Amino acid sequence: MDESESDVVIIGAGHNGLVCAFYLARAGFDVVILERAAVVGGAAVTEEFHPGFRNSVASYTVSLLAPRIIADMQLGDRGLRIVPRPIANFVPQLDGPGLELHHDAARTRAAIAAHSRRDAERYADFAAELAGITRFVRSTLLEAPLDPRGGWREWIRALGFAPRIRELLTTPGLAAAFWGVMTGSAGDWLDRWFATDVLKGALGFDAVVGHYASPYAPGSAYLLLHHALGETNGVQGAWGHALGGMGAVTAAMAAAAQGAGARIRLGESVEKISRDSAGLTITTATGSEIRARVIGGAIHPQILFSRLIEPTDLPESFRERIAGWRSESASFRMNVALAELPDFTCRPAAAPGPHHGAGILISPSLAYLDRAFADTHVSGHSRSPVIELLLPSTVDDSLAPRGAHVASLFCQHFPRELADGRSWDEAKTGAVESIIDTVSAYAPNFRGAILGMQALSPEDLEERFGLIGGDIFHGQMTLDQLYWARPAMGHTSYRSPLRGVYLCAAGAHPGGGVSGAPGHNAAQAMLADLRAGRV
Repeated sequence: MDESESDVVIIGAGHNGLVCAFYLARAGFDVVILERAAVVGGAAVTEEFHPGFRNSVASYTVSLLAPRIIADMQLGDRGLRIVPRPIANFVPQLDGPGLELHHDAARTRAAIAAHSRRDAERYADFAAELAGITRFVRSTLLEAPLDPRGGWREWIRALGFAPRIRELLTTPGLAAAFWGVMTGSAGDWLDRWFATDVLKGALGFDAVVGHYASPYAPGSAYLLLHHALGETNGVQGAWGHALGGMGAVTAAMAAAAQGAGARIRLGESVEKISRDSAGLTITTATGSEIRARVIGGAIHPQILFSRLIEPTDLPESFRERIAGWRSESASFRMNVALAELPDFTCRPAAAPGPHHGAGILISPSLAYLDRAFADTHVSGHSRSPVIELLLPSTVDDSLAPRGAHVASLFCQHFPRELADGRSWDEAKTGAVESIIDTVSAYAPNFRGAILGMQALSPEDLEERFGLIGGDIFHGQMTLDQLYWARPAMGHTSYRSPLRGVYLCAAGAHPGGGVSGAPGHNAAQAMLADLRAGRV
């Protein structure tokens, strides 16, 4: 085909767009990807942010990437290497020794026992409950949600859930726990299990990362669960580093998509999608037009449906749903070049230690997490933020000069619209200072070790990566915006009301994180419709 037509056009060369394009091209369809940026990757990119220092710019760690997608795309053969963290998480304390959570359950229980024998004894049962729920939820990730409006075919498909539901119903207490996780708060869940503040803070971190809410907000328990759904190199729930940064993930995906026959056009911004009797047309910012049988939007749903498609091409109820889509994760992202590693007062170390390779969580208690959220309504953003600090250069020496290091900081809570009325131009310096002050309280050498930095406010995340509201998940992941309600009831199979247009990014099931699952699942729907001649 010439450049003015294609079977499939994918908008956005982020990881979901690349995954979707790969499956369609592998099936023999002509696929072109249009990406407005000068590089592939979307929010999963690596760049030099200070002379000699490279790091993942936005998304920064790996776990949720589906093993099936890794295998199908042969990402390992294309250079992707993921190494696990030597310790899962480390929570420093101002008034205690800190807490390590390990990949090995026995080591984790021993670490907890140093704080509470009772909690150490209960941890195995908590982990078993979490594992039982994650097994059920994980089984739904690489398939379209059931559509309760889909008629008898969907009810027949629902029968396939019987073996999965059987485990929920026959394992004592598991069904009640599942429902509690889906509807309840992480704080209440963890309070029922444990008494130790630092343990609850460590586990509760996953309930607020990328989620603008208190850990006691209903629905926050699901976010904790969501972050436990992945694996690294076969270890369930483990997180790891992509050597070379997150750009190595999407570079390997781009190679796979191109190897299957997909074409990638960089610097191509889409202005409009329209449909007439002859089919779909994409109009780019330069005025060129591309005809397509199907279009996949690997972009935020509000960009796809509210900016690129004429309102008259969508039902009013659907337009209202998208207009009311809650998109706000209150996340602030920093990359920092360091002359030396942070030296934590509770864990002094003259040389790199295993804890430096962990996810270092400034998350000492659930009360701390709750205050960080509440402070946004008084101060505009949290003055004592929740922070995950990673030091990927401890396992990847390609990122920094010898003896120096890079730090990734992912921070909560920093709303897109500040309650005190300031703009982000006015607030950004203060936000950076609050983050540096918070880390320096635990590691006093941190501020003095800073050589340079890159700071991305929610406004920056929105403008650079198309994350509306700065939301890393393309929309809050609460019960009313999950599964068959993502993005709208009746449109959960990745198909939109405009025939031939599909949503294949994190605004569709199963949501956010570098999983590739929305791209994979949308591709299956597109393939079914292309083969059946429905588009």
